[in-house]
Amino acid sequence: MSDRKWVRSSLRHLSRALAKKGYQVGRMTVRRLLRQAGYSLQANRKQDDGAPHPDRNRQFRYIERVKKLFCAQGHPVISVDAKKKELIGNFKNAGRVWCQHGAVVNVHDFPDDAVGRAVPYGIYDLQHDQGYVYVGTSADTSEFAVEAICRWWRDPDRPTFPDESKLLILADAGGSDGCRFRLWKRQLQAQLADRLGIEVMVCHYPTGASKWNPIEHRLFSHISLNWAGQPLRSFETMLGYIQGTMTTTGLQVRAFLVDQVYEKGIKVADQEMQALNLHRRRICPTWNYVIKPRVASP
Repeated sequence: MSDRKWVRSSLRHLSRALAKKGYQVGRMTVRRLLRQAGYSLQANRKQDDGAPHPDRNRQFRYIERVKKLFCAQGHPVISVDAKKKELIGNFKNAGRVWCQHGAVVNVHDFPDDAVGRAVPYGIYDLQHDQGYVYVGTSADTSEFAVEAICRWWRDPDRPTFPDESKLLILADAGGSDGCRFRLWKRQLQAQLADRLGIEVMVCHYPTGASKWNPIEHRLFSHISLNWAGQPLRSFETMLGYIQGTMTTTGLQVRAFLVDQVYEKGIKVADQEMQALNLHRRRICPTWNYVIKPRVASP
């Protein structure tokens, strides 16, 4: 405890401490005096981003140019990310709702009491303002992330684009679709580029800048508001709240359950990486690259 331990005391404790020193001051007077001196209760504020990356602004400008170019040429542009994992069961969900009696939930959030653990992976279609959430029951791996994108691409009910020979993916710098994950690139090559015959361009937002990824504020934030204060007691309940998410701007969301096991810790050898038809961009090559279909040898 330092000499300034009073800054962590309540008004009542401060009043008692002053009384021991011979000053008879009520707690409201202490409060008024502190405010007059410019003091108030303050919590830590997360505002220090640390030293910015030298190419941070350059990457944002590059992403904006590429987005406009793809949209002008009629190519699809999607923003992808994995939402926070959720325990499925009778557990507390942050938020409050208007009701006469609050829902009774478990005191402790023990994983053993859960029906399962949901892994929501989202895909946001920028041009059509539509969201797709694939709720996995296994692990958040690069294999699961690419599988979700493939399911979205093959969905017969999704809106079509004038030219679907190319696809632009906007993703975070980390996570299952991170810029340094070898498995992510290998799955994009095998499942999207080779199998579907399309050219895939990926632009990653700089480290610590994930909140600017469109899916965060155009899809995930609205889903969190829609199920706030509602216990997610089953996967069906979770899917229902996701699909019921709407906004005044016309956002539509669809949800699907992916009940499949995905193995964690898969390694990709150097030879496999060299076999990829991967082309890095001159601007921020770690964050921007294109994966083209491999031509089968005769």
